[in-house]
Amino acid sequence: MAAALGGVPVLHLDDIATHEELFAWTDRLLREVIEPLGRDETARYRPYDWLARRFGPTRTLPPAPVILIEGVGAGRRALRPYLAWLLWMELPHEEAWTRGRARDGEEQSAFWAGWVEAELRHFTEDPSRPFADLLVRQEYEGYEVLSGPNGTPEPDQEITHSNGPSAVC
Repeated sequence: MAAALGGVPVLHLDDIATHEELFAWTDRLLREVIEPLGRDETARYRPYDWLARRFGPTRTLPPAPVILIEGVGAGRRALRPYLAWLLWMELPHEEAWTRGRARDGEEQSAFWAGWVEAELRHFTEDPSRPFADLLVRQEYEGYEVLSGPNGTPEPDQEITHSNGPSAVC
C-alpha cells in the first residue's frame, strides 16, 4: 500500500507495543507520534525490540501528507479521530495467529500464548471493524477491497459483521 501511494512512510505498531504494553500504548503513541505530526513537527519514538525486550535507538518520522499506521489496534477509539481512513484486513483468527507464530518463531512462543487472549479482549472492549471505511480481503493473487461497515456497500455486496484480528492501515 505504501508503494502504491508513492512510498509514503509507514509506522508499524509492533514498534510501539511492548511485552508489558500489548495494547496500553495509546498515550505514548499520541504524545510521541500523533501530536507532533499534528503540529507539523517530526515525530520521535523508540521502537521496541521484541527479542531484547527493550526500546531501541530513537527513530524519526517527518510530517508527510499521508502516513500509514499499520498494526492491530490502529483503529482503536482513541486514534480514530486522527485517521483519514480505517482499513480492516479480513483474516480468520487462526490464520492470523498461525502467520504470526511462523513469523516470530519459537523464540516468541510465550508471547503468542498471551497475545491471543489480549487481542480477543482488546477487540471485545474496543472493536475497530465496525468503524472501517474499507475491508481488505487477501485473494489467491492480490487483494479485494470492499466498502466497510462505516462506508456505503454496494447493494449486492456481502459484508459480514464478525470482529476478528486485523492488520489495520
